[in-house]
Amino acid sequence: MSTAKAGHGTTDARGAQGAGPALAGPREWAALAVLVLPVVLISVDMTVLGFAVPDLSEELGPTSGQLLWIIDIYGFVLAGLLITMGSLGDRVGRRRLLMVGSAAFGAASLLAAFAPTPEVLIAARAMLGVAGASLMPSTLSLLRNMFLDARQRLLAIAIWASGFSAGAALGPILGGWLLEHFFWGSVFLINLPVMALILVLVPLLVRESRNPSPGRLDVPSVVLSLGAMLPAVYGVKKLATEGPALVPIVALVLGLTLGYVFVRRQTTLADPLIDVDLFRSRVFSVAVATNLMIVFSLVSSLFFLTQYLQLVLGMSPMHAGYVLVPGLVLSVLTSFVAVRVARRMSLAAVIGSALVVTASGFAVLVFTSADDAATGVVLVAVGFALIAAGAGFAETLTNGAIMSAAPPQRAGAASAISETAYELGGALGVAVLGSVLTASYRADLTEVEGVPAAATDSARETLGGAADAAAGLSGSAGADLMAAAQNAFTSGMHLTSGIAVVIVLAAAVQACLLLRGHGNPAVEYESGSASVAPESTGTRADTGEGSREGVREDAAERTAPVSTTRDA
Repeated sequence: MSTAKAGHGTTDARGAQGAGPALAGPREWAALAVLVLPVVLISVDMTVLGFAVPDLSEELGPTSGQLLWIIDIYGFVLAGLLITMGSLGDRVGRRRLLMVGSAAFGAASLLAAFAPTPEVLIAARAMLGVAGASLMPSTLSLLRNMFLDARQRLLAIAIWASGFSAGAALGPILGGWLLEHFFWGSVFLINLPVMALILVLVPLLVRESRNPSPGRLDVPSVVLSLGAMLPAVYGVKKLATEGPALVPIVALVLGLTLGYVFVRRQTTLADPLIDVDLFRSRVFSVAVATNLMIVFSLVSSLFFLTQYLQLVLGMSPMHAGYVLVPGLVLSVLTSFVAVRVARRMSLAAVIGSALVVTASGFAVLVFTSADDAATGVVLVAVGFALIAAGAGFAETLTNGAIMSAAPPQRAGAASAISETAYELGGALGVAVLGSVLTASYRADLTEVEGVPAAATDSARETLGGAADAAAGLSGSAGADLMAAAQNAFTSGMHLTSGIAVVIVLAAAVQACLLLRGHGNPAVEYESGSASVAPESTGTRADTGEGSREGVREDAAERTAPVSTTRDA
C-alpha cells in the first residue's frame, strides 16, 4: 500500500479495485499536526487581543474610533476575503497559498507588535486579516485531499476542529500571563514561532494539491464578494454595538444587495468563484447553516459570560478564563466522541442532539444570579460546558459533511464557504443576542436613588461604563449604582439566554427535518459508498474533472442519501 502518497493523487491496489480508498500513513498524520497549528493560532488571536486593549490604549493613545478599527478590521478583512482565498487556493495551489499566507501572517504580526502609532496598528491588523483568510481554507482543503478514507477523514477533521477550541481555551490564559510579564505587543509576537514551524515543516510533509482545471479567476466576482461581505459584517456589528442608525443600516442593505448580485453572477459563469450548485445538496446546506449556528452560540455566550464573570462577579481576566476552560476542553473531547457515535447514528440525529445539548447550556444560564458568586461560577461553568460540548460534537460532523459533499477540485471553495459561515455566525451572534442584552440592560437600569443623573446615563451605555461611573462616585452611591447595573445586566443575560434556547432548538428541529433519511460521512465507506477519489496534483492529464458540468452533476448527486452506493 502506498501510504505516503495517499491523498496526493495516487491510490493503492485496494482503491483501484473499488474495495476502498487508499489509507493515510504516518506522513499524512504528521502533516495534520502541522496544519492544526494555524487553526489554533487564529483562535488564540480572536480572544487574546481584548486583554491587551487597556495597555495598548495607554501606550498608543488611539481615539475611540481608532480603537474600534484596531479590534474590528481583522474580522472585516478576514470575512471579506475567505471566499476569494479559498477559490484562489484551488487555482494556484493550496500549499503554496498556505506558505505565502504564513509568511505574511508572521510579517504582519511583527509589524503589529511594534506599531508606533494607531494607524500603523490598524494597517497591520488589516494585513493579518488578509493573511488569515489564506490560512483557514487552505488547511481544511488540504486535509480533504490528504485523507481519502471517510473514517480517517472524519477523525482528521475532528482533530482540525478541536484546534479552534484548544486555541480559545489558551487565549484568555495565555493573554493574561503575557500581559502580566511582557508588553502589549507580546500577544502578536507569539505568532512568529508558530509561523516559522509552518514554513519549515509544510514543504517537508504536505504535497501540493489544486484544481487540475481551474479556469480563470473572475475579478468582478472578487470585487462583489468583498463589496458584499465588508459592509454586511460592518453593518451587523455596528447595529449590535450602537443600535439602529442610518450608516449601519445602509451598509447592511448595500452588502445584501451586492451579495444578491454576486450570487446571480456565479450562476452565469463557467468558472464561478463559488459554485452555488453545492447548495443543491441538502446535506451541504444544512451543514453550513449548522456551522453558522455553532459559532453564533459560542461567540454570543462568550460575549456576555466574560462580562458577567469579570464585571458582575468581580473575577480577573485570567480567573474568568479558568472558568471557561472546562467547556473548551470538553468541546475538544466531544469532537472525537462524535467520530465514534456517528457510525451508529444518522446525521440528523447527531446534529439535532448536539444542538439540543447547546440549547440546554443556555437554559442553565437563565438561573445565574448577581448576588451569589459561588453559584454563578458553577452555573457558568456548567452552562458553557454544555454549549461548547454541543458545538464540538456537531462541528466535526458538519465539516465532514461539507468536505464530503464537495468534489475534490472544489475543496478550497467549499471550505471557504464553511469559514465564511463561521465569520457570519460570530457577527450575528453578537448582533442579535448582543442587541437584546443591551436593550434589556438599558431598559432595566433606571434612576438610582442618590446617584446623579449624568452618572446613571453613563452607566446605561455599557456595564464597563457603569464600573467607571461608579468609581467616580463617593460614599455608597458608587456601590448602589454598580449593584443596580449588575442586576440589570444579569436580568438581560437571562432574557438573552432564553431567546438563544428558542433559536438553537428551532435550528435543531430544522436540521432533523431536512436531514431525515440521509446518512453521514462516518458511515459513507462502511455502507459501500466510496470515499472521495484522489485529486490530481497537476502531474498527470486530467480532462474535464474541473468542469462546471462535472461539479454540477456531483453536487446534484449528493442531494441523495449519502449511503447510496457509488463507484470508486
